[in-house]
Amino acid sequence: MKEVVFIRQNIEKWRATEAIIDDIDNMSPDVLADAYVETTSDLAFAQSHYPQSRITMYLNNLASALHNELYRAKREQWTRLITFWTREVPATMRRERRALLVSLLIFVVSAFIGVVSQLGDTEFCRVILGNGYVDMTLENIEKGNPMGVYGNDDELPMFLGITLNNIFVSFVEFAMGMLTTFGTGFKLFQNGVMLGSFQTFFFQQGVGFESMLAVWLHGTLEISAIIVAGAAGIVLGNGWLFPGTMTRLESFRQGARRSLKIVVGTVPLFIVAAFIEGFFTRHTEWPDAVRLTIILASLAFVLYYYVYLPNCKKFN
Repeated sequence: MKEVVFIRQNIEKWRATEAIIDDIDNMSPDVLADAYVETTSDLAFAQSHYPQSRITMYLNNLASALHNELYRAKREQWTRLITFWTREVPATMRRERRALLVSLLIFVVSAFIGVVSQLGDTEFCRVILGNGYVDMTLENIEKGNPMGVYGNDDELPMFLGITLNNIFVSFVEFAMGMLTTFGTGFKLFQNGVMLGSFQTFFFQQGVGFESMLAVWLHGTLEISAIIVAGAAGIVLGNGWLFPGTMTRLESFRQGARRSLKIVVGTVPLFIVAAFIEGFFTRHTEWPDAVRLTIILASLAFVLYYYVYLPNCKKFN
């Protein structure tokens, strides 16, 4: 690679690293570590190909500055617990916004496939959801309580069970990234097809609007968290699938660090979604306006935290 091409490809990243050093007091150790690894990787490349170049000297100085800050003795403050969600997760989402977009597209397309499949074959939902669940739901619809499944268990056990299950599902979706990006893509596809056929089934039974109010009461946060967890799995898979100028192992380590941060950041969403599903969703007698307000508030939070906040200037 010619030196001018090397500089052109990486100059913006180096400027961002300079900005990190200038704002060092507000940067987390993980951000510094990521910047240090990438800078030393670029330095090693420059030393091999342009040993006498000024760009090699520049990168050496940049790496030295990061090294001094990274290994300077600092006691971790308790505020890290707050800054993790207010700064680190949004900053990581800013960097991995393409992975989030890919995850969203996979989910939307697979949900559409679920819709089309259910429209083409009314028995398709039995393949996806199982005969037991479909038959039980049909009985509930005949009784005039289509969302009766959400009221079968006590609130607290249901809340705890849903929380653990959702977190487990998200981490499985994330871990599937170790089988390359296609592993996570397959899990997203499964969830999308399930949602598409599930919602279409209720519309075919004439209770589509009621099902949407009930399902999306908790599903707005839950489905959003699944899509974000899918983005984490894509980042993990891309880490070793596309190493760039780094070694494959080092690229995988960096991808694992960033993706783990993303998936851990979804845990509060799953907890709140499970709380809503366990305690609120069963109350189908609540006014539609109340349930719609909760859905819109959940959607507003997701858009703010995962779209607006990562694109604020402080994360650029």
